[in-house]
Amino acid sequence: MANLKVFLVVVATIAFYTMLANAIPQVQSQVPEDTAFGATVTADELVAAGQQLYEGAGGCTACHGLGTRAPNLLTDQGGAGLIGERCAARVTGQDCRTYLHTSLTEPNAFVVPGFQPIMPDARRTLSGAQIWALVAFLQSTGGAVTVTGADVAAADADGDDTGAAAGGGSGGAFAGGSTEPTALLQAGTCLTCHQLGGEGGPIGPPFDGMGSRLTADRIRRAILTPNADTAAGFAAMAGTMPATYGEQLSAAQLEALVQFLVERK
Repeated sequence: MANLKVFLVVVATIAFYTMLANAIPQVQSQVPEDTAFGATVTADELVAAGQQLYEGAGGCTACHGLGTRAPNLLTDQGGAGLIGERCAARVTGQDCRTYLHTSLTEPNAFVVPGFQPIMPDARRTLSGAQIWALVAFLQSTGGAVTVTGADVAAADADGDDTGAAAGGGSGGAFAGGSTEPTALLQAGTCLTCHQLGGEGGPIGPPFDGMGSRLTADRIRRAILTPNADTAAGFAAMAGTMPATYGEQLSAAQLEALVQFLVERK
């Protein structure tokens, strides 16, 4: 009789977690698709890849498409034109190509007046080739593209592929497929906008105490469809969070992150 009870408990437990797993969106991990360019890549190919990143999985428009938290790079600013036109005049001694690459890899080296230093190092989530593709796309908006295949080849030769370790990893999986919450937060550069343990940015609701404010379902919804609701006091930041995490996180990673946040009491 005792064995039968144990068996029934096991079956019920398996059934419950099977139902729970099926209720969680089963999304394929899709981090920004890495480029496979070589030294013979054309400017048009780089620009096309960069535009796809900028408008999609790169998450750039989350901040740069608003013009409030960061400069809108694809519109005129102060009569100086698009970023491809004004980039060479940003920092004395830096041409457009150098300025854009430095802005992506050392974003705090120069912060546009009127904005806060909230941008993360692009090398956390993008490979060297992807970064150069973004530079080429931004140059193309009103300027001449000077990025070449030699830049991409040099990035590969130097092992400039930090993004593969942080956001990509084995098989292109987000955070290398890890379900460790801290690794997921790092790969998603979450602390750029949210605070945890008193560290991080003030752009989004703090992770500290989140579990006492929101249910697991509400946290899950905020990750998958961040623009569906806006937390009280953060209306001015609406639309800032990328809506791509539902495509990047596997079901197991999503649930690990939700449980971690719901435990922040």
